[in-house]
Amino acid sequence: MLVGLLLSVAAERVPAGQLALAPLLALTVPLWLALTGLLALGWGLRGRRIALLPLAALALAWPQVQRGLPLHLTVNNKQLADNQESVVKNQKTNTLRLLSANVRIFNVYAHLRKADPTAPARAMAWLAASPADVLCLQEFYQEPAGTRTADGDLFRVADKLGPQRGRQVFVSKSLTNSAGAEFGLAIFSRLPIVGRGEIAFGRLSQNHAMWVDVAGPGRRDTVRVFNVHLQSMSMDENDIVAAGTSKAGLQRKGRGLLGRFVRGAAARAWQADTLLAHIQRSPYPVLLAGDLNDLPYSYAYNRLAGPLQNAWATVGFGPGNTYHGHLPPLLRIDQQFAGPQWRVLACRIHTEILYSDHFPVEALYELNGL
Repeated sequence: MLVGLLLSVAAERVPAGQLALAPLLALTVPLWLALTGLLALGWGLRGRRIALLPLAALALAWPQVQRGLPLHLTVNNKQLADNQESVVKNQKTNTLRLLSANVRIFNVYAHLRKADPTAPARAMAWLAASPADVLCLQEFYQEPAGTRTADGDLFRVADKLGPQRGRQVFVSKSLTNSAGAEFGLAIFSRLPIVGRGEIAFGRLSQNHAMWVDVAGPGRRDTVRVFNVHLQSMSMDENDIVAAGTSKAGLQRKGRGLLGRFVRGAAARAWQADTLLAHIQRSPYPVLLAGDLNDLPYSYAYNRLAGPLQNAWATVGFGPGNTYHGHLPPLLRIDQQFAGPQWRVLACRIHTEILYSDHFPVEALYELNGL
């Protein structure tokens, strides 16, 4: 068990492009941690001193436990309660509140809003009312003025979340369709945007990154906020369920799913390396938010968690599921990270917001030493 734990933790540091087995082995870290804990418990109950060996292994691997299952008993998340305008007004001037969400193109297509035709409008209204200083949105969609669609001005998102709510906006477009509608990433900020840029992973596609420099949160501060959407897993939920529920389904779907997973992990590894190089060149304190499409036990997460602190792992409690779909509720693939200059005060996953297949993530940060 200890050898398995050691190998699986080591696999987090190997990109799939170098060893295809690495991302699969890294996913077994929680299994080896659980087995090691059971071994320690079983031998401990029998009064055997050898129980100290798995206990010592768990102590050394505690950062891995906290990565996937943080156990911080904190009341700080009360600072992120809804409708707390009075709290926001009384916050220190060196705090910044960041909300990130994969909005799934606001359910623009009929099949996405079939269950709830009001979902697009409700999602936009919720985001518009957010007290967050900065919004980072992935799978963004909007219809600028002049776009001819049957929805009228329903999807004039930049206006509704931006100037109408006192926010500046930067939309990083990866696609504009024949009707003039735009797809990509977006950042909305109540703090003045004084710089901006894009990071293309090869050609500019849905999976890319963007950043803005904002003047704040303090009077003399400038901080850089990155918004990223790493390579999608490209695995259909129905195929995964079929492969996991029957031998015939595994034979029919298993090999294809495995190949797509490894190719996606290899792409995310390279994208994470590229993103990290940009982060390390930032002249300002960094915040990073986005859809990593990868679990805490992965090369991409491990690379970012090296120089940065993960908000949920730092102050959260429990697995922190962010994927709202038909798979087991243990998938935290949407993340926020902060550079060493920040203190993470609170982090919350909005499991009550059901307009997308991802739950929004919100965190409150304070610049150290101010």
